[in-house]
Amino acid sequence: MIELWDWRRRVAQLYAEARASDDPEAAWQQWRAGRDNLFGDHPQSPLAAAARPSFAGIRYFDYDSAYRLHVKLNPVDGTPEVLDAGDDGAVSLIPFAVTRGLRRRLGGELTLYWIGSYGGGALVPFRDATSGDTTYGGGRYLLDTVKGADLGCASDGQTVFDFNYAYNPSCAYSRHWVCPLAPSDNHLPAAIEAGELTPP
Repeated sequence: MIELWDWRRRVAQLYAEARASDDPEAAWQQWRAGRDNLFGDHPQSPLAAAARPSFAGIRYFDYDSAYRLHVKLNPVDGTPEVLDAGDDGAVSLIPFAVTRGLRRRLGGELTLYWIGSYGGGALVPFRDATSGDTTYGGGRYLLDTVKGADLGCASDGQTVFDFNYAYNPSCAYSRHWVCPLAPSDNHLPAAIEAGELTPP
């Protein structure tokens, strides 16, 4: 558990540094380098230990500032989604907000879920037209505050959704992991060519 705590602390620090930066692309490059270091060297890496010595870095689309968006949120009271989480049992995802303003750009809005367990946390998993092609078929994560993955709010008070930071859940790297995947509400028709690509 000490190693997992350290992993989460380090991930949270990467996002804290990104939030503090005035240069979004430079912050993203620093975040990428930090993730590569964690994946290659940390005991809690989702990569199998045997794969770490040959790890050459996570693959991404090129940075595209058009995918850094400021969104408004509408609170909702939705029906919880209960998902199987393997040995961890069932995970309840409780819809608590929906974005306002993504439809024109991406063809749909995204639901924000609260993880219904001790301490909770906000989660935004999504799939898009690249899923199963150039990106992981199960979808990617944009926000997961349990792990510190949160770019915060812009100066206008709107939430920052930067799809360049979209990343694969751990289960994309190993069957050892079981991850909540995107419910149907978070399937976007657009091809979001930003963020992490399918693992090699």
